[in-house]
Amino acid sequence: MASHRRPKQPNRARVTVLTTAAAAAVVLSSQAANAAPSEKPSKDEVKAKVDKLYQQAEQATEKYNGAKEKQEKLQKEISTIQDNVAKGQQELNELRDGLGSMASAQYRSGGLDPSLQLFLSADPDDYLDKASALDQLSAQQVDALKKIQEKQRELAQQRSEASGKLEDLDSTRTELGKKKKEVQGKLGAAQKLLNSLTAEEKAQLAEEEARATRASEREVLKASDAGTGTSAPVSSGSGRAGAAFAAAQSKLGTPYVYGATGPSSFDCSGLTSWAYAQAGVGLPRTSEAQTGAGTRIYSASQLQVGDLVFFFNDLHHVGLYAGNGQIIHAPRSGTVVRYESMNTIGGPFMFGVRV
Repeated sequence: MASHRRPKQPNRARVTVLTTAAAAAVVLSSQAANAAPSEKPSKDEVKAKVDKLYQQAEQATEKYNGAKEKQEKLQKEISTIQDNVAKGQQELNELRDGLGSMASAQYRSGGLDPSLQLFLSADPDDYLDKASALDQLSAQQVDALKKIQEKQRELAQQRSEASGKLEDLDSTRTELGKKKKEVQGKLGAAQKLLNSLTAEEKAQLAEEEARATRASEREVLKASDAGTGTSAPVSSGSGRAGAAFAAAQSKLGTPYVYGATGPSSFDCSGLTSWAYAQAGVGLPRTSEAQTGAGTRIYSASQLQVGDLVFFFNDLHHVGLYAGNGQIIHAPRSGTVVRYESMNTIGGPFMFGVRV
């Protein structure tokens, strides 16, 4: 006779776990189905983010420029010190040779003076401290010993100075590398955002910038017409400022490259320093340092063509005033030297500087 066994009942705990997991899966699936797909950022949102990244990149660029300028200065100073040390060592060797000649002559004439013999076998500084021995030397020998002592101290000081500057140079190079990496990171992030735009959106952004530039050019021409009665490009501005402005005008359309100082590419402070150099004026390398190049003008209404104009609280952007509320500047990566309204820079006008 066949055996009829009662089917084994599933474990109650196992049923509960499976039921709960299934319910959770259903809820998650429902949420995923009902959730709206992530929206692609609009053209204007991308532009806002890109502009912010470019501002951060320019901040880092000015720090990079400062570190680079410091590095170049330290390298020149170290080279000068090393040259002086080499010359000083040669002079020291000649002094020692002279003293040795005196010792040889003294030896040939009747024996080496004990005091001189002591000097030749010991450090001159230690020997000269023994003042009681000085009366055993001739005036000529005393003078030679003192010169040797002074030269040795001078060389020791120069070597110490060179060592300190070499350490400073090493830390400056490290800082330079960090700032360069930071700039490249910001620019890379900005480019990634731009790449997310369609060709049509990119074209729209380019046209918006072109329209703004044309509008700024018209304002500059109005200022020129008011000052000269002509429609020629602005060339007003007195003396050095006028010459610097004319030099900057000659570079309209030249590409922005971070860290560049011309003549084929510029960053913001690179353009202003290059332009004033053409007028015979040496400006510091960074925008922040250029704030101390002349008299500050705090009212925009008092600005004159060719004045330096500074933006943002940390002063990381600079251009040249072009008249009628416009500037000529190197804006950021992906752009060229151009005219632009002071109202569209993206940061507040802080003050101008009349060089």
